[in-house]
Order: sequence, then structure tokens, then C-alpha cells
Amino acid sequence: MALTFSNPFPLGAQAPNFELPDVVSGKTYTLADFKSEKGLVVFFICSHCPYVKHYNTALSTFATAVQDLGLRVVAISSNDAEAFPDDAPEKLKEQALQFKFPFPYLYDESQLVAKAYKASCTPDFYLFDADFACTYHGQFDASRPKNDLTITGSDLFEAVQVLLQGLPPLENQVPSSGCNIKWKAGVSPF
Repeated sequence: MALTFSNPFPLGAQAPNFELPDVVSGKTYTLADFKSEKGLVVFFICSHCPYVKHYNTALSTFATAVQDLGLRVVAISSNDAEAFPDDAPEKLKEQALQFKFPFPYLYDESQLVAKAYKASCTPDFYLFDADFACTYHGQFDASRPKNDLTITGSDLFEAVQVLLQGLPPLENQVPSSGCNIKWKAGVSPF
């Protein structure tokens, strides 16, 4: 598994719109469906990546905690399901049900949403304010599958706390890292 780091996404940049189906309910969601007075957290994840597997349980716990604070949460998978069948919608649904994801899990078959967000790895984390302006794009925390650091979600949770307190975005935002998004043959990611 080659380690890939998240691409820069400018602070203050608007969250790109999307219209994607939820792998569990089949309902189609757009960005506007996630409007809240507090903000929005976006996860780019998948089913087969060991870095995502490392965080699956913590993502559910984190999402429940921040939703209780008034934020919305959504996950998106953009991997090529033909080349990586473990990331096909039915497998994503199994993942969502197994880990009791308390958020919609959307499938980006065209990969256009991943391109718009400049997402490059799984997992990749974004935090947007109530107006969908980016306030954080970085790691969940420093824990990885092959280190012995405890999973805390501390980096992303600190960014949430800063947002909720109305403070300027964190200056030190460590890029996320994980498996690269599995782009379709012939698709240039950016």
C-alpha cells in the first residue's frame, strides 16, 4: 500500500456541490441537504483501504459526537468499483451497516466530486462552516495502522471546536494520508 497525502484545498474555498446516491437508503443527496447553522464534515473513505479500516469505528463515534454539537456529516466514496470490487456500492453498504455509520455514505461513480474536492487519498477529511467555506482539510489524528498511537480524532475535533468557538481556522493543518483514490483508467485526477 503506497502512502498518499491529501492535496491542498484552500481555506475559505467553497465546498463543491454534488448530487450523489446514498449506498444504504438509495436517496440522492446534494450539498444543500447538509446545510446547518454549525457546519459540515466531509469524509472521503472506502471499504477496502487499511487506513480507513483503522478508523471505521472511530468515524462513527466522531460523527455522533459532532452531530450532537449541531454539525452535519457525510461520507463519499469515489474509488473505481470495477477495478476494486470491494468498493462497489453493495460493499460500502455492508461497511456502513457493520460500523453503524450515523451519516449518509454517498457513491461518486463518475469521480467528478472527488476531482472537485481535490481528494487524493482515503481517508481525506474536510470541515466547512455554515456557509460551506473550508476551515479545515487535514488528518483525523496521527494514528495509522502501523503505529501504536491511540485513535483520538484529535486534529479534526480540534478544528471543529475552533469553528464552533468562532475562531480563525487552525494554522497548523497536517495533511491526511492513506491509500490513493483508485481512479478509473484514463481519468486524470486533477
